Amino acid sequence: MPTLKDKFINGVIEVEGGYVNNPNDSGGATKFGITEQVARNYGYGGDMRVLPRSLAFRIYSDLYWNSMKLDDVLPLSEKLAEEMVDTGINMGVGRAGEFLQTCLNALNLRGEHYDDLKVDGGVGPVTLKALSEFLNLRGEDGETVLLRAMNALQGAYYIELSQNRQKDETFVYGWLLNRVA
Repeated sequence: MPTLKDKFINGVIEVEGGYVNNPNDSGGATKFGITEQVARNYGYGGDMRVLPRSLAFRIYSDLYWNSMKLDDVLPLSEKLAEEMVDTGINMGVGRAGEFLQTCLNALNLRGEHYDDLKVDGGVGPVTLKALSEFLNLRGEDGETVLLRAMNALQGAYYIELSQNRQKDETFVYGWLLNRVA
């Protein structure tokens, strides 16, 4: 039976789709959203058009899910784990961690609920503790607010990208449609 991790990663693979080599994409040729450089770093030497889905899954699992410790986030919030893996894949794991830490800092009432976090992008024990304390205090509404705050940062970043690199205007509509809830 597939786990939630499997479901979330397979969902990303579906959204990313098959082979693409858009000249406006800074990542170059991709398959399932995996760039050629990342595939090569994983030892794949073949044509990107035939990159195995199983390798894409393993890359997503290793580089994104595991590196952000989402097995530890999942019991706290399934929705947040799903958001973090998607943001990490699309924007980088460091940025996803920074978004989480920035939002938790903004929502801690000047340190009354938990200490401010160092915004370093790492999802470690201190960030996980603050997340747990926030969710225990704020409950379901808190989860909703945290997700909205993270999506607001993500959407603002996409707009900023399009203003700084005109070629990214090619992708902004799809990013906002598929990645910002």
